[in-house]
Amino acid sequence: MAVDPIHQFQIIDLFPVVKIGHTEIAFTNSAAYMAVAVVVIMLFLFGGTARRSLVPGRLQSAAELSYEFVANTIRSTAGTEGMRFFPFVFTLFMFILVVNLIGLIPYTFTVTTHIVITATLALSVFATVLVYGFWKNGLHFFNLFVPKGIPIYILPLIVFIEVLSFISRPISHSVRLFANMLAGHITLKVFASFITLLGGLGIFGIAGATLPLALVVALTALELLVAFLQAYVFAILTCIYLNDAIHPGH
Repeated sequence: MAVDPIHQFQIIDLFPVVKIGHTEIAFTNSAAYMAVAVVVIMLFLFGGTARRSLVPGRLQSAAELSYEFVANTIRSTAGTEGMRFFPFVFTLFMFILVVNLIGLIPYTFTVTTHIVITATLALSVFATVLVYGFWKNGLHFFNLFVPKGIPIYILPLIVFIEVLSFISRPISHSVRLFANMLAGHITLKVFASFITLLGGLGIFGIAGATLPLALVVALTALELLVAFLQAYVFAILTCIYLNDAIHPGH
């Protein structure tokens, strides 16, 4: 196992897909783990809904719980009208949650530790808000940048701040997920490397490795919580942004 904590984030080409000029497009380990996540989600949902019964089993209960959790999140932030975006929000939540959990398995790859992935997810939310906001509200969508009750003499400043805040949403949306997952995995790898290094120093080193081992166990439990929380935060922020497209004047 490599001691370098950055080694775990390396993109590896598995096999070439197509070559355009001097540029080669390859199927990478990142794409492979995203495909694995999609398969896991499909098996989970199909398995949980294939044999529905009045007394649900564990898999059905988990599938129904995930459905209700996301549905309640949407209703509480975007109202019943926001339920038209349920497939979109549910897909984002499940995808981020599963890739985060897969990344906690030793010798696997965490997709969300790469900004290009989280930025793509955030930009998909941003584009959906823009397209639906203008499609539903037309030019009234610009009411989003003009809060009610603002004195006219500070309105230009407020509009500038609101526009800047709106444009920066994809940045904060993507960096939050990327930074939290990256920092957690680096911290976990650093303390895990201490166990390996101290374990090679004999009996006293093994005794000294007890503390890093305890910290790794605690950090692993924390990372399990972070994996869920980051998926939830991404989903609820998506709902809040979609609510702005549904009700721009509120």
